[in-house]
Amino acid sequence: MSNKIGREQNLGILIKTLLKERSLSMRKLSTLTGIDTATISRIVNNKQQAKPSHLQLFAQYLEVPLVRLMQAAGYNVELHENNSPSDFYNSVDTIQEILISSNLLDHPFNMDQIYQELAKYEQFALTKEGEQKILEEYKTKVEQVRGAGPFINELNNMYTSFSEENISTEKRKILGSVLLYFILSTDIIPDYVFPFGYLDDCLAVQIGLERLAKLDHTND
Repeated sequence: MSNKIGREQNLGILIKTLLKERSLSMRKLSTLTGIDTATISRIVNNKQQAKPSHLQLFAQYLEVPLVRLMQAAGYNVELHENNSPSDFYNSVDTIQEILISSNLLDHPFNMDQIYQELAKYEQFALTKEGEQKILEEYKTKVEQVRGAGPFINELNNMYTSFSEENISTEKRKILGSVLLYFILSTDIIPDYVFPFGYLDDCLAVQIGLERLAKLDHTND
């Protein structure tokens, strides 16, 4: 039996186990995810390979770490015993290694690209047009990504802060650049590269938070 077949069977068994533990039927999972019941059945019974979009929705509604489904589906992902899923997202070196070994990204991942994109949006965030784009399009973009990702709560906080009237120009510039990156930027890592498609957004948020912390420290 090939490794591919073995891995697919592992995924099928895992999904069946999770459905049983959560007292869910395939029909109910279909309703939650929007994936056709017949498609779920074929995936569970190893007659169809799960697409990245399938795995992402299964992870969300079966309340299981994305990494666990990735491993069952055959991705070359290894976590150290003490690593949590959030550690996984925050380890840039680990993620780049996996992207390369899994042939999921055809170009080197470079943090400088994110810094350059953020710098590009800083002045735009201070314009009326930039502010309007953030206030009008942010919530729509969150809905498009189904509120997925460990960075969404931080982004929501940033959006709330940006919407306040009495914030400094420097703070508005930092907040706005991150929000515009999320709304407008051409992804350095495409969103379809599961589960790393929003990694660059996560890192943009991290950079913004660090800059805000330094700004607060300077103002103390």
